Amino acid sequence: MSDTAAGLLQAGFLILCLAAVYRPLGGYMARTYESGKDLRVERGMYKLFGVDARADQTWAVYGRSLIAFSAASLVLLFLLQRLQHWLPLSLGLPSVPNGIAFNTAASFVTNTNWQSYSPEATMGHLVQFAGLAVQNFVSAAVGMTVVIALIRGFTRSKTDRVGNFWVDLTRTLLRILLPMAVIGGLALVAMGVVQNFSGGHEVTSVVGQTQTIPGGPVASQEVIKELGTNGGGFYNANSAHPFENPNGLSNLFEIFLLLVIPVCITRTFGLMVKDKRQGYAILGVMGTLWAAFTFAATFFENRGAGTATQAAGAAMEGKETRFGEWASALFASSTTGTSTGAVNSAHDSFTPLGGGTALFHMMLGEVTPGGTGSGLYGMLVLAILAVFVAGLMVGRTPEYLQKKITAREMKLVSLYILTTPTIVLAGASIAMGLASARASIFNTDSPHGFSEVLYAFTSAGNNNGSAFGGLSANTPFFNTALGLAMLLGRFVPILFVLALAGSLAKQQPVPVTQGTLPTHKALFVTLLVGTVLIVTGLTYFPALTLGPLAEGL
Repeated sequence: MSDTAAGLLQAGFLILCLAAVYRPLGGYMARTYESGKDLRVERGMYKLFGVDARADQTWAVYGRSLIAFSAASLVLLFLLQRLQHWLPLSLGLPSVPNGIAFNTAASFVTNTNWQSYSPEATMGHLVQFAGLAVQNFVSAAVGMTVVIALIRGFTRSKTDRVGNFWVDLTRTLLRILLPMAVIGGLALVAMGVVQNFSGGHEVTSVVGQTQTIPGGPVASQEVIKELGTNGGGFYNANSAHPFENPNGLSNLFEIFLLLVIPVCITRTFGLMVKDKRQGYAILGVMGTLWAAFTFAATFFENRGAGTATQAAGAAMEGKETRFGEWASALFASSTTGTSTGAVNSAHDSFTPLGGGTALFHMMLGEVTPGGTGSGLYGMLVLAILAVFVAGLMVGRTPEYLQKKITAREMKLVSLYILTTPTIVLAGASIAMGLASARASIFNTDSPHGFSEVLYAFTSAGNNNGSAFGGLSANTPFFNTALGLAMLLGRFVPILFVLALAGSLAKQQPVPVTQGTLPTHKALFVTLLVGTVLIVTGLTYFPALTLGPLAEGL
């Protein structure tokens, strides 16, 4: 079988698997958030922590609860790393230095999972599973609570309440993420992913040298790494490491895991707003853009210029030969479109335009289909912008899901859209202006050096976590600057989304008339695709011309 046929079969089988679980999983998540009943274990937790499960919160209280929970998580994860040398299962490793500890805590709490260190040489087993893996669960759950609050903003009227953060968080963890992680973790173990508490395995390399590769609870962290669109690996090689991703089947399963919730939550949205067509429309936009970027990445990696590339038949530098260029491009497109950041190949070794495709994909705002929850609320914000543009064209007040889009909503949408580009472009500009930061660039004599810096801040600001490995980011400047970019890029937009939810919830639904733009048809899908691309292109095109476009052309 040719590589092309095998690659097409992989992509087709992946889409079939996602289609098979779309209705049942999307419906299950909708029932989870709309249910008026609490499980016994949930009632016990509410009683223990003093939570009134029947008390809905305003968007401001909801936001304060979320920020307080995340701040406590940040402090606890930081302390866990700093105290590692006193903890059991540390494997004799010292405490994590302050700079890395802050950066890592910010990274995992914000669902970014940027790693400027070698995990197996820096973190013991306890920090890995009690610190990093736990944050993989709760940071994913936080993103899902936000989009549920926004959906309630569309479905409720004449109220200032958008739900209860603690109830949404608990249900997301206990009813959705944990059961799926248990099943997925067992599947990964069956496929060969390591799961133990071993201090190391002696192996002999192809040149006859021996080395010790640490074992550990890899499968349990790997499953939520993908399922929660986190991306932080147990090993420095991430999903290119055979202990994390041993074969082609596990590779395809991991891609499925990182896409399944962002894809299926569009059905949850359609069911909760009582119009399944709205969910299909949003899914259509996400799917169209994901397919386009997957095709572009695959094309550039298969048709890369250069003598060595043509002799090998494709751009194989930095690729795992177990997977090849098709599976590597599929993984790269899926991970940069879902805020996952996991990699099964070295993105820094992609062709200039192939790497630029991954970079541009992140710049869309991680909405194709985006992270758990964050992808959908990002796309809904862009949908509001699209109906506003359409309203300007026909000269009437824009409406979306029977809610008027007034000046207040558009101010919040504008602030949301401007936040991440400001963080990314300002951060990259400051880094390029400081000699100490420029010293971290490996490729100082080509546009690729700028691409490495731009990729780092794009990854941090959009809470992705993947990287161009040529940048030595474990420095005081980058640990601090990227940590702040991750925190601001996560929580400032979340507060704007929650404020938008509260504003929409106060409105009374307006009736649908002949002048109302149908937001479930192909015309709106096309408009929204164009909005996503144009807004992103106008914002980032000058920076892209200095990096991947200059290098590739």
